[in-house]
Amino acid sequence: MGDTGDRQEPKARSVRGLLEPTLLVATAAALLSGGIAWAVGSPGIADACWAAGTVLAVVPALAWVLAALRKGRAGVDLIAVLALVGTLAVGEYLAGALIALMLATGRALDAAAESRASHDLRALLEHAPRSARRRTGREVAVIPLAEVVVGDVLVVGPGDVVPVDGSVLAGTAELDESVLTGESAQVERGTGEPVRSGVVNAGGVFELRATATAQDSTYAEIVRLARHAGAERAPTVRLAERYAAWFLPLSMGLAALAWLVSGSAVRAVAVLVVATPCPLLLAAPVAVVSGLSRAARRGVIVRDGGALESLGRARTLVIDKTGTLTVGRPRVLAVAAAPERSPSEVLRLAASLDQVSAHVLAEAIVREARVRGLALSMPAEVTEKPGRGAAGTVDGLRLGVGRSDLPQAALPDWARAVDNRAVLDGATIAWLTVDDALAGAVLLQDPLRHDAPRTVRRLRSAGLTRLLMLTGDRAEPAREVGAVLGLDDVRAGQLPADKVAAVQEERARAVTVMVGDGVNDAPALAAADIGVAMGARGSTATSEAADIVLTTDRVDRLADAMEIAVRARRIAVQSAAGGMAMSLIAMIAALLGWLPPAVGALLQEAIDIAVILNALRALLPPRGARTALEPDAEALIHRFAAEHDDLRDALDAIREAAGLLSAQDGPRSLAAVRRVDHLLTTRLLPHEYAEEHQLYPAMNRQLGGPETTETMSRAHTEITRLARRITTHLRMADETGALKPEQLDDLRACLYGLHSVLRLHFSQEEESYFSLAP
Repeated sequence: MGDTGDRQEPKARSVRGLLEPTLLVATAAALLSGGIAWAVGSPGIADACWAAGTVLAVVPALAWVLAALRKGRAGVDLIAVLALVGTLAVGEYLAGALIALMLATGRALDAAAESRASHDLRALLEHAPRSARRRTGREVAVIPLAEVVVGDVLVVGPGDVVPVDGSVLAGTAELDESVLTGESAQVERGTGEPVRSGVVNAGGVFELRATATAQDSTYAEIVRLARHAGAERAPTVRLAERYAAWFLPLSMGLAALAWLVSGSAVRAVAVLVVATPCPLLLAAPVAVVSGLSRAARRGVIVRDGGALESLGRARTLVIDKTGTLTVGRPRVLAVAAAPERSPSEVLRLAASLDQVSAHVLAEAIVREARVRGLALSMPAEVTEKPGRGAAGTVDGLRLGVGRSDLPQAALPDWARAVDNRAVLDGATIAWLTVDDALAGAVLLQDPLRHDAPRTVRRLRSAGLTRLLMLTGDRAEPAREVGAVLGLDDVRAGQLPADKVAAVQEERARAVTVMVGDGVNDAPALAAADIGVAMGARGSTATSEAADIVLTTDRVDRLADAMEIAVRARRIAVQSAAGGMAMSLIAMIAALLGWLPPAVGALLQEAIDIAVILNALRALLPPRGARTALEPDAEALIHRFAAEHDDLRDALDAIREAAGLLSAQDGPRSLAAVRRVDHLLTTRLLPHEYAEEHQLYPAMNRQLGGPETTETMSRAHTEITRLARRITTHLRMADETGALKPEQLDDLRACLYGLHSVLRLHFSQEEESYFSLAP
């Protein structure tokens, strides 16, 4: 039955798609033929042609009225039917032909607008792969997509659409993810890295190990969502129909009054002619469907027009933390070392052992070591206990990475400092032991997304008045995220039932949006007025429960969707209300006898077309919208973002040197300060200089003037000042062979100050500039 319905639906759409243009051609031909006949002096033939065009329009118009009444909606096309019949009754055939053409034009324009607006959604469906090339031994065979199973080796050729989710088997894959994410930049995936179905191979042939079937893959889920994303009637459209509920009797009343006052049926018909608003009230769905199209181009799939309209009325946002406001995977925050070791050595040893671990913290440690260019050794005799960590041998040393069994009181001073910092930062500690003795620690944290602060500001600008974060995480990291983003409320330790209760509580106050990405968020998404799923890495259950899915792993797409929804709803209401106001003025003019039926029909045609064209503005970006990044600026952003990652060890070294000064370990602290000075002069200051002279001019051109980078330039000046002050302290120490006691306070202040300025400066650049790039 379902298959039959699916086959019948395209046929029905095809019939509807033929009706509008056919009616438009027929009514236009009738009007034109009548005009030619009238011009050559044959008024009888002219009236016959115009009457035929009027009759041609009556039948479909009556069908549209009955269809609307069956769905329980006010049949606003009834005015058009009455006007058409009225013109035939009083012999105003030219006016009837003009109304017929107006009706056909409005319907055709609406169909064309819907076709244009839903182009992106149709393209998404048409892009879906239907077959795959599977390699078995040395043989490659083309098989139906449904036959792909987990573990199959698939061959993806140049220009092919990746058929299922998988991982690169060997080498590097160059991919175009624009169809899936809306981003134009090509990405590279190395051996073992995941690849989502639906992306296009922009490079050479590569092999993919399937990790999901076609039905369970990313693109199949997005296609399922896209099938439901259409021009369904939103509450705004129903609002327009409520307007029609009083507009219809008002029109009939004015027509009756015109007949009563003038005694002329022609004047009553003139009122009905200018009251014909069927294309006018179709302007609201045109605006909504146009909004759906714009959202799709930004990587946002909206199930229906109702969800988009509701998003435009939302005032409260409830949002998950992990994977939504934060990256969703741990990242190394800092590396600490025992007095006899260095942070680089600690990280190298920990990462060497963790290479063979599948734990998420182990992956983060290995990734950080590779970013810093550390040479890893292959471990031996590795064992791993769930919840405890890994143990093994590296370079002849017996290592352990994971939890520590030592009580707080038994920790050495440096380890207690690490433990204290982890509590303050809401970080997780992976301790490194060498021959059963603590040798260092790696602090890990799920970092805030670079685009999260900017997104929060944009959401408030779009109309949200209350932002609430719900998370199952601990209170300390949750409060820190809430403070950084300026959220109105933060609730930690939330179970799925708690999230549902919180969403229901917020719904009682205002239209509420819920954003999440995990399976535990699915009930809350279903409970909200509008559920938004982070679909790029979110669970299937979450996406199924959501009304809106962000297909790219960027939370700022939610702000895009909110701005699009607000604008589409505003244009829809503006189009419906403005058009009816103009029609009402024309009706009064017709009542007073100032508009004969034929002129009134031309005027109403102009009003309807103008209003529908206004609704199509929802397809366009708003005036003053930020232009896309120039390629050079985008390349610079990616370059300096990578350098920020590279310079995290320099920040660790600055903090470590300041700590050694506090411990009053003269030789070691002096060596640490020398290392900091070397890092500053060879890496950090050149990075800041390059930003000042390359990145900032590009940002000025992109963002509209030098004032956009002035405060950042001032930070560069302060960083340079502190770095020179540290160099001066070293020069003074060289004269005596050691740091003098009177230098310690100022040098410590310089190091801690530099560390704080750099952390703030890096965060500001990442939020203000780096978040602009895809």
